Amino acid sequence: MEETISLKEIFEVLKKRIILILSFIIVATVTSGIISFFFLTPTYEASTQFLVNQNEREANANYNVNDIRTNVELINTYNVIINSPAILDEVVDQMGLDITSGQLKQKLNVNSEQNSQVVTVTVTDSNADKAATIANTTVETFQEKIPNLMNVDNVSVLSKANVGSNPSQVSPKPVLNIAIAFVVGAMIGVGIAFLLEYLDNSLKNETDVEQTLGLPVLGVISEIKEDDLGSSRTNRSSQVRGESVGT
Repeated sequence: MEETISLKEIFEVLKKRIILILSFIIVATVTSGIISFFFLTPTYEASTQFLVNQNEREANANYNVNDIRTNVELINTYNVIINSPAILDEVVDQMGLDITSGQLKQKLNVNSEQNSQVVTVTVTDSNADKAATIANTTVETFQEKIPNLMNVDNVSVLSKANVGSNPSQVSPKPVLNIAIAFVVGAMIGVGIAFLLEYLDNSLKNETDVEQTLGLPVLGVISEIKEDDLGSSRTNRSSQVRGESVGT
């Protein structure tokens, strides 16, 4: 029985504060949509992959476990070298970018699957074509310099970064942002509705009076609205006018 009353009270609070809750939801979703569509800069990703394999001079030799293990262990070193100024400064100079190697490093994400010889270089930029060019240039520059830096030649490009006819942005995601804003707005609205109800100490009915004063209610004066007095006032006015005419 208590659960039924509790649920009823919850629905009564929500019904009472529905305008407040809807206001928070509308404001949150509209604000999120405006910011996502008009203020946030769209960003795109482009990825290229290279393979760490045997030296070309040993291409006819058979693979063995030690060679593969050595190549996999080298990948961690290669990841550091790709993000180093030795490579990125060259990329900045070749492309004539107006950013530093440190800023370019923030656009790069170099990773590889565990125990895999394939390394993926992903570049994020506000221009899809520029992101693909940076990714390809970075891997090409790395491939050219790695023989001199480490005296090895075991890097080959597996796939280049390409931009399709209709590249999709990776951020922002307006639909997702609006959905999150809708949920957050609803949560805030409901929370404030219950907070206001909790802070409301006014007595609304005879039950509140009994619970607050601890005294029984002897009688209740009903509220009389203006509409309820309309017909009686009209009849009384007609009688007054009739008496005046008779007089």
